[in-house]
Amino acid sequence: MDLSMPILAAVGPQINFVALAPFGLLLAAIALLPLILGEWWHKNRNKAIFAFLVGAPIAIYLWSLPKGTEALWHGFEEYVQFIALIFSLYVIAGGIVLTGDLNATPRINLGYLAVGALIANIIGTTGASMLLIRPLLRTNRDRHNKSHLPIFFILIVSNCGGLLTPLGDPPLFMGFLRGVDFWWNLRLAPQWFLVNGYLLALFYVWDYRAYARETPRDRREEERHVHPLGVYGWKLNGFLMLCIVGAVIAKKDMTVFPVSELIMLACAIVSWVFTPQSVRAGNHYSWQPIIEVAVLFAAIFTTMIPVLVTLTQHGKGVHLTNGWEYFWLTGLFSSGLDNAPTYMAMANLAAVSNNCDGLRELSLQRPELLAAVSCGAVFMGANSYIGNGPNFMVKAIADHSGYHMPSFFGYVLMAGAILMPVYLLATLLFFI
Repeated sequence: MDLSMPILAAVGPQINFVALAPFGLLLAAIALLPLILGEWWHKNRNKAIFAFLVGAPIAIYLWSLPKGTEALWHGFEEYVQFIALIFSLYVIAGGIVLTGDLNATPRINLGYLAVGALIANIIGTTGASMLLIRPLLRTNRDRHNKSHLPIFFILIVSNCGGLLTPLGDPPLFMGFLRGVDFWWNLRLAPQWFLVNGYLLALFYVWDYRAYARETPRDRREEERHVHPLGVYGWKLNGFLMLCIVGAVIAKKDMTVFPVSELIMLACAIVSWVFTPQSVRAGNHYSWQPIIEVAVLFAAIFTTMIPVLVTLTQHGKGVHLTNGWEYFWLTGLFSSGLDNAPTYMAMANLAAVSNNCDGLRELSLQRPELLAAVSCGAVFMGANSYIGNGPNFMVKAIADHSGYHMPSFFGYVLMAGAILMPVYLLATLLFFI
């Protein structure tokens, strides 16, 4: 049961509007500091300092309110649930490595992206990205016309593929924590097929034409480096992944917090202890990405509480009742901000402004609005390097591998040119 709406409503009359500022400041920092203070922001210690300075005053402020303590504790529970899933998927996915070098034909590349779009719904967009990006880049290392590959990888595997389950993308899991049924996202299969089918078809045409420009000598050189594909660590970690999925599905029946989270943590520990470190070395495994997520989302979950309280209190005065409005507003904010808190803000706005008691009731009474918010957050998180967590990670790996990646605004323009037609088509078909 989603208890957040009654809790937020109880806190509402006590919130000072000044308490909304830290949330906006945090999101602005996530969007801009990597661009203007990249070297400083790259260190997780500095992120932790900034997150503490932004989040601690809000925690103290909420603690001082009679009903704020309950809201703060509820936010802490949701944070633990969120991090337990992200952490366990990250550790387990890092224990599976793909080796080998296939022939870099358009069909092979299409296969990488199609598989990535599917498994993103099981191991998350971050897990799928980290599992497949290096094999894809390694497969195409001898090609000259290949700069489009990581772009489409970000669009499909790191974003649009993860729409069908709460495991796929952080925004959807946050919705699950707030009462949306685990299987609810499967109703978004038509949107998933439309957007990913369009991207895969466009990629194949693009890659086919690029491959045709490779010289016969380049193709022979590519064929000389072909080695069979090998998968290591998949037996243990595949089983553990199924355990994670089972723990998440059964979560609604585990009323005692944090039973499900302890199961996830146990799976992560088993993966870490029994997966050979040589396998993780093959993935260039690092703790830095998951530490970054843990630090920033601690501040996000804290500073988001006053925003959600205010939306609960004043959202009925916002008259947004159409799916296309939520699709585009959620998408535009997700393009420049992190898509997880954007999803929460817009989903709560949809619930309050349409007289729904929480996201579960929204998913039952106005499913078209929650569908619009979900699609806007997941699809349009692909519009920039900072719209979703894996985007910048894939860019960094591609840069390090010798691929020429566009600048921040160059990527925005390219992603917009590729995605805008299917956004408009999705709007006409599903959200009007």
